[in-house]
Formats: sequence, C-alpha cells, structure tokens
Amino acid sequence: MFFNLSKTLGFFAVPSNVLIFIGLVGLLLLFTRFRRLASWLIVTSIVLIAFVGFSPLGRMLILPLEQRFPPWNPSSGVPDGIIVLGGAISPAISMARGVVALGDGAERITVTTELARRYPNARIIFSGGTGSLFGGAVEAPFAVKEFEALGIAPERITAEEQSRNTIENAVFSMLIAQPKPGEHWLLVTSAFHMPRAMAAFRAAGFPIEACPVNWHTRGPIDATEPFGSFAAGLGMTDLAMHEWIGLIAYRLAGKTSEFFPAP
Repeated sequence: MFFNLSKTLGFFAVPSNVLIFIGLVGLLLLFTRFRRLASWLIVTSIVLIAFVGFSPLGRMLILPLEQRFPPWNPSSGVPDGIIVLGGAISPAISMARGVVALGDGAERITVTTELARRYPNARIIFSGGTGSLFGGAVEAPFAVKEFEALGIAPERITAEEQSRNTIENAVFSMLIAQPKPGEHWLLVTSAFHMPRAMAAFRAAGFPIEACPVNWHTRGPIDATEPFGSFAAGLGMTDLAMHEWIGLIAYRLAGKTSEFFPAP
C-alpha cells in the first residue's frame, strides 16, 4: 500500500510535470473535436508554468520546512555519533567519472567533516543506498571515500548501503547505531528535508537531534521575493512539493506518527 501510495503521489509532487502534462493533453486534443478545451488547457498550462517559475511560490512552500528546526546548538552536549543522510553525491556520475561528484547537498558532507574534527570520538554513519527502484550505483561508498580524503579516519565511518528512502534511512541507521541510553546522536540532512527525516527517525524509535544544513532561503525575508530565473522557481517549487507530499504519504501510510514534527 505504501509503495502504491508513494508512487501515485510522487507524480503530483513535481508541479512542473503536472503542468507540462496538462499542456501536452491540450496539444493532443487540438486534433480532435475538443479544440476549445485544448486551447484552454494549453493557455492554462503556460500561465501556470510562468506563475510557478517567476512568483515566490517555491520560497513560500519551502520556508516552513526550512524554518521548522533551528541550527544545531553545540551547547546541547558533545555528540556520541552523527547520522548523515544521502543526497550529497551523485553516485551514477561518480561511478562513470571515477571521482566523487558532489551535488546540491554537499554541505551534508562538509558540515559532518567539521563536526567530526570538532568531536574526534563521535561515530559517523552515512546512510545512503540507491534511490532508484531498479537498482543502480550506491552513494554510501563514495561518501566514505570523500570523508577519508578530507582526513576522517576510516574506522570512525560506517556505510549504510541498503536504504532507498528516508524511512529505510531511519530503520537501518538505528540497527547499525544501536544507541545506548544517554547517548547523544545528531542527524545531518538538508534543512528542507529535516521535518520528514525527524518524523521517520522518531517513528523508528531513534532519539536523535536535528542538525540541519544546506538552506535554500535566507528566512522569512524571502517569502515575497520573486525568482529572477524561471528554472530556479520551478526547481524550488518541485523540491518543496516533493517534501510536503512525502510528509503526507508517510503519515497516511502509517509510517510516521507525526505529520509535521517540531523540535
């Protein structure tokens, strides 16, 4: 049920796909007796794509996600371990090019490296298999390679390579970490992804503290800031909607007990 629900909602989690689909339907109907409907669909598609691309909609959608958990406060205590979620590296490009190809979420790697140096006794678990349902290159080994290149001792790092989604990140990380009572673990992932990640880890019974990174906005000041780039507006809207739909799907499927967890 969860797979079907996620797959069904997944299409609608990418607004640009939906709007393009509407336009394509309109183009196909131009060759039928429904030409008036076709014209309406095409115009609607163009207008909505322009609105989503240039309006502040994407920022308005992503801001509540990024604002939900504040930056981690070191005064909360020395961490015993750090869980880092995948999404920082393109495993397919890394494999093809023979290098570690960092992506938009590279701060997950750089911030974790800073924390590892600051807290030399903290264990590090990188949780990231392949996000593809059909298999493919796995992210975790490349992350381990990059951590080692940045000077982190290999015996401190554990690669979790089986997870395909955030729920599995939480479950498999819990099995590896086996946190003891009183231990202090941090969760490093992008700020917009943190609410869904925290919901998953809490559902798995892993008491963990949020350490968000990789913000896409400056804060509420950006709520009314239009995009200068059409592609940037569509991209941020798609990113935000993916997270909101993910939160809804996890809750409806009973995979989490909170829709929008708070600190």
